[in-house]
Amino acid sequence: MNDTKTASKPTSLSVQESRRRFLSKFVSPVFGGLMAPAVESMEQETIMTLAEEPTTKVAASPAKATPGISPISGESSVIDQMLADLQRALEKRERGEKVRFGMAVDLRKCTGCRACTVACKAENMTPPEVSYNVVLEEEIGTYPNVRRVFMYKPCFHCENPPCTPVCPVGATYKREEDGIVVIDYDVCIGCRYCLTACPYGSRFIDLGKTYTDPPQPYESSASPEYGENRIRVEGGSPVGNARKCHFCIHRVYRGMLPACAETCIGRAIHFGDLDDPESVVARLIAERPSIRLKEELGTEPNVYYLL
Repeated sequence: MNDTKTASKPTSLSVQESRRRFLSKFVSPVFGGLMAPAVESMEQETIMTLAEEPTTKVAASPAKATPGISPISGESSVIDQMLADLQRALEKRERGEKVRFGMAVDLRKCTGCRACTVACKAENMTPPEVSYNVVLEEEIGTYPNVRRVFMYKPCFHCENPPCTPVCPVGATYKREEDGIVVIDYDVCIGCRYCLTACPYGSRFIDLGKTYTDPPQPYESSASPEYGENRIRVEGGSPVGNARKCHFCIHRVYRGMLPACAETCIGRAIHFGDLDDPESVVARLIAERPSIRLKEELGTEPNVYYLL
């Protein structure tokens, strides 16, 4: 009986040692700096039973009908609710009111499928070595009680972004009207100061690489980013520029969710106005334990992780 208990609940020391061994395999300090604190903050007993526990549901709230969009189910699905939340946020913008777009990512629902990463690349047509969102993972526990923890990581659109003040030409800035941090490709000089300043490793440089040579039509098509429909060509923006997640701003202002949130098969990614107490994201953050990465830096990220 005692042996069974020992096997089902590994000691804290053994779990910590397994985490150290796992993180030591990665040369990237970004992974260790982001993933380890998040996983360590979760109680081991909770982590080991995460897959078996029912996910806390958000209190039911009737979603308003979004013009031109039909519900995908008879009962309002989470996608329908987020679309309704987005419609309210856009109406606030039309009235000249500010919104604060952000995300609530449910770590219990992320399956590590990386559909979000693929959807983002397909939507924004990003080149090799440029991925606006990635999924970090860690294996925890000791055999036979082993499981993997996955963490979706986009740009965090911080309230106090350390990437913006270091830009010598003011190419990257935080929009006051909605809190989204953006990059002006026509101004960016590719100095990479912002890449170094970002503590989350959420920025990339476009080196002009392509997946095929010569580039296939899908690589030569115009990207809808920022609504500019740019075509990547050598010597022209965004080649040579810093690039990052922008919450699919070109979709959001057309009443559509970011590609990652819309595509997530586990419905782990929730998007909306954090300042709207009736929004899915605000209610989840209020009702569920959550963390934000590297809060001690004072960046005030607008992406929350639900435990």
